[in-house]
Amino acid sequence: ERNLHIDQKAFDEAMAKQKKRSKEAGKFGVDYNDAINSKVESKFKGYASLIDDAKVLEIYQNGELVNKLDNTNDAVIVLDQTPFYAESGGQAGDKGILEGVGLVFEVSDVQKSGNTILHIGKLVKGVINSNDEVTACVNADTRLATAANHSATHLLHKALKVVLGNHVEQKGSLVDESRLRFDFTHDGSISKVDIQKVEELVNAQIRANFDVMTIETSQEKAKNLGAEALFGEKYGDIVRVISMGDFSVELCGGTHVYRTGDIGLFKITSEGGVASGIRRIE
Repeated sequence: ERNLHIDQKAFDEAMAKQKKRSKEAGKFGVDYNDAINSKVESKFKGYASLIDDAKVLEIYQNGELVNKLDNTNDAVIVLDQTPFYAESGGQAGDKGILEGVGLVFEVSDVQKSGNTILHIGKLVKGVINSNDEVTACVNADTRLATAANHSATHLLHKALKVVLGNHVEQKGSLVDESRLRFDFTHDGSISKVDIQKVEELVNAQIRANFDVMTIETSQEKAKNLGAEALFGEKYGDIVRVISMGDFSVELCGGTHVYRTGDIGLFKITSEGGVASGIRRIE
């Protein structure tokens, strides 16, 4: 439009270098879904509690199964049950520690490989062996901040539908302890007036301090309740329905606040396009 030209070849070369840097700068040098082929089915107990006793079933280093861990290199611990939430549905994995007699393992990330929950981190004290008994402790501040951002995405999703129209559909999200990112369908930019309307609508739900209710039911009953199913998610026969007053009802396996007031304040810091017909709010 403005007679500007782009050096496409230089751009492609720079993008290739950036992708290489990004890959090399990854937190861990292992793709755990590919490297670890565990048959263990871990039980997630973290909806009700942030601390639980557990048994060490498997230990991995560099994708290899080992019987004990006595160094500070990156490692993976598999427990029979855990309060740690594994990264899923756009929500970051929990952080925290595993403690035992004379041992401390710092958990910096949690992932899933099939039905196995992988506690990724480093041993900072002692030695950890297969079959050891440990206490799994989730960092409460990180979990609660992440939960606040996750609950805010549900309110944001509904507010966008109210302000922009029912064509709005979630196309992706990221929530961690510091922010939320939300991708959705919408053609064209969003006016400052509409951004302000969305903010005000979400903050009104926060101030209303609704109970955040969770029920488990069949997919059919969830649909009858008007629950929104999210893009790209796979749901089992029994689903979790998260409702916030009569404003938001969605299927979701993530963690959430107990009342909308726990979110505190909602503020949009940026809005823009990321692909044709896809907008992003942070």
